[in-house]
Amino acid sequence: MPTSYRVYVIELARRVYTEDRKFRDANPQFNGVQQCVYVGMTSKTPKDRFLQHKTGHRNAKGHKLSANIVQKYGLYLRPSLYEHIGPMSRSEALEVEKGLALELRRKGYAVWFG
Repeated sequence: MPTSYRVYVIELARRVYTEDRKFRDANPQFNGVQQCVYVGMTSKTPKDRFLQHKTGHRNAKGHKLSANIVQKYGLYLRPSLYEHIGPMSRSEALEVEKGLALELRRKGYAVWFG
């Protein structure tokens, strides 16, 4: 049976916008009304993946598997923004991850993804 993937959203501390130039540059549309978020995809549960991000998880070869931005600024999962999206293949999840990130940007969120 093929591995299924899920897309998830993590709320980031608002200070990421003022402290991280790359994040700020990626979100010129942000007006401070909505939140700052990270959109990702995983073959694990979103909760397990969030914990990996926060602990700086590394694989057996020592490669870091967590996003620095989530490790430093991640607050909690935002299931209301992703729970309507079911499991899918890896290639579908890559497309949905990007699509959700762009949709959230259009709605005024400051978004980091990938």
